[in-house]
Order: sequence, then C-alpha cells, then structure tokens
Amino acid sequence: MEKPPPLTEHTPPTDADVAAFKAQLGRPPRGLRAIAHRCPCGLPDVVETAPRLEDGTPFPTTYYLTCPRAASAIGTLEAEGVMRDMTARLAEDAELADAYRAAHDDYLARRDAIEELVGFPSAGGMPDRVKCLHVLVAHSLVAGPGVNPLGDEALAMLPEWWAKGPCVEPSGPPETTAD
Repeated sequence: MEKPPPLTEHTPPTDADVAAFKAQLGRPPRGLRAIAHRCPCGLPDVVETAPRLEDGTPFPTTYYLTCPRAASAIGTLEAEGVMRDMTARLAEDAELADAYRAAHDDYLARRDAIEELVGFPSAGGMPDRVKCLHVLVAHSLVAGPGVNPLGDEALAMLPEWWAKGPCVEPSGPPETTAD
C-alpha cells in the first residue's frame, strides 16, 4: 500500500476519535479542533490544534502527529541523524531551501487561517533548519505530496505503520514500541 493520502477536508473529532487520541498519547487532547488526517486503519494519526490553547498560551504546532507507531518510527529517523543531514542539505541546495521556505509559508498560512500568531515561528524548525520530523511528516500527511519536501522525504522513509492494524484500542494504553 502506498503512503496514506491527505484528507480532502478536516473532520470534527468524534467521541471515538477523542478516545483514540487519549489512548495514543496517554492524555486528553489540548486545543483539538479537527481530525486533519486518518491512518488507513481509520484512527486519527494527525490532529489540527488551535493556535492558542484555552488559557491563551500559543501552541504553534497546528498539525500534531498522534499515532505512536508513526511517532516511534520517526523518532528512529531522528536518532539516525536524518534531521542533521537535512539541515546540512538546506545550506547547500538553494532549490531545496526555496521549497522548504514555501512549505513554511504554507504552514503559516494554514495556521493563520485559524488564528494569526504574530511573531511566532511555524513549527519543526522551518524555514531554516529541521528541528522536528514529527511536525514535517504531519504537515506532509495533511497537505499532500509536493508541499513539504523534507516532510515528504521523511514520510517516504517510514515503514507502513498501519500494516498491523490500529495502533491502539481506544480504551487501552498507548503502544510505544516500534514495529
């Protein structure tokens, strides 16, 4: 199976989605606005969060990866030095740097369409470095191929995290091991 396609529109979270989120992360959601992407297993794997939490605290991570299998696999990439290598390539490859800056602009435009966070950066280290592959992959899952080049690259490196079925049972504990 190919990597999961983007959703054509975000969907309001159902009670089952909230239960899945709680099982995936071991805590209730904060600032949850919508399900931004669903894993092929049917559970949410990326949620859209409000730019500000209920107490007014800025929360610039608009697209938050929730699937523990995907997160674990991304953590492995980070531990292998993928972020360092990508950041080095940004300094050497003007075309890649331009595409990554466009991804940054896309991320900010999507966040600002919800609520503008003046002076706040986008997420994941954009536009000049790679700080968090989780954010970049989440952005790629939501936006679709061709928007975030480094998110797309990281996504292509991941195993099919959904192949064994749902990562959690909404009433059970989160899975924390990589497959």
